[in-house]
Amino acid sequence: MAASTSAGGLRVPAAGAGAESPGSGDLPEGEQPAPPGDLRSVLVTSVLSLEPLDLDLFRGRHYWVPVTRRLFGGQIVGQALVAAAKAVSEDVHAHSLHCYFVRAGDPTVPVLYQVERTRTGKSFSVRSVKAIQHGKPILICQASFQQTQESPVQHQFTMPTVPPPEELLTQEELIQKYLQDPNLVEKYRLGLNKILAQEVPIEIKPVNPPEILCQLSQEPKQLFWVRARGYIGEGDMKLHCCVAAYISDYAFLGTALLPHRQHPVKFMVSLDHSMWFHAPFRADHWMLYECESPWAGGCRGLVHGRLWRRDGVLAVTCAQEGVIRVTQSPAESKL
Repeated sequence: MAASTSAGGLRVPAAGAGAESPGSGDLPEGEQPAPPGDLRSVLVTSVLSLEPLDLDLFRGRHYWVPVTRRLFGGQIVGQALVAAAKAVSEDVHAHSLHCYFVRAGDPTVPVLYQVERTRTGKSFSVRSVKAIQHGKPILICQASFQQTQESPVQHQFTMPTVPPPEELLTQEELIQKYLQDPNLVEKYRLGLNKILAQEVPIEIKPVNPPEILCQLSQEPKQLFWVRARGYIGEGDMKLHCCVAAYISDYAFLGTALLPHRQHPVKFMVSLDHSMWFHAPFRADHWMLYECESPWAGGCRGLVHGRLWRRDGVLAVTCAQEGVIRVTQSPAESKL
């Protein structure tokens, strides 16, 4: 099981590390080219950089650990996809992955990724990955890759109409705004400052940020503009899929909590994570992350997500189920 972040608890991105001198590339409208000497995304240089140990065997280390002290599920999914992508040819691209978190990750030791070349076909290839710690799997992943194929059968949903990211505050700016409130209770002030001290290599701009001190129920839907911190460049599409896998797990499961904010959360972890990649995209460009939870019950919550390019193209679809346990109020006496 992997740690999940709650949508009600803000998280703050941090700058990447490593140097790169990028070119401008093809930027979407409203985005500026990266200046010479801009930092290359830490997601590429550190988080998703695996050490090869043997054929189809890799070791991954950790960059950010949530306050839960469990490994961030998005990191394990992203690294598993990196390992799978290293075991296929360059002419195929990831189109789907399906993962199960089977044990909590230990942030004090590296993770081993063992790849099995399950099937290599003419159009599709499947790779199985086990993420291992202390001799036992913590995640099992199946990733499928496909050669590019054209088809007249095409359709997609319509992207929601929202303000552009340039008109919205980052989560860091939102926290600074909350901290300026002289009436803010000290325990909340300490919590917000603790969040500010975290280093998360994702930049996020909530479209309709929830009032963090309010416990009123909300519709189980969220909209974020998201992108990787730093510059990645055109690169291999497999790389951008791996970065998107990392990004997709951030604040995802917390969508299921929005109608139940009156209940303090005791325990929340991901059980599985699935993704389908539809169209090319740049993970270091702004994408709209549309999250919704159609169902919760039995101490579980289900969430669906869609990552949209700025030009309205549906790039990625995600789904996840997780365990959610909350503190329940004592039943009222009938005497």
